[in-house]
Amino acid sequence: MVSIDLTAQRCPLALVKAKMALKPLAIGDSLQITLLDSGSRRDVPAYFQNQGHELTILKDDEQSLSLIVTKKTQS
Repeated sequence: MVSIDLTAQRCPLALVKAKMALKPLAIGDSLQITLLDSGSRRDVPAYFQNQGHELTILKDDEQSLSLIVTKKTQS
């Protein structure tokens, strides 16, 4: 599993970097993402869910959001 820390990034840059990190992965592979910015915390999971990928929330509190995106499509 690939892991990226995007806590220093704000949306839309966090979303762009997350998309770029998932793109080279094979279907079935996973990407762990950690986010801090409120816009990123809303937009990144919504984008991947809308694209048909599987999301698993590991942690969601005032400090950060950590989630796993499992690639389900070639988007």
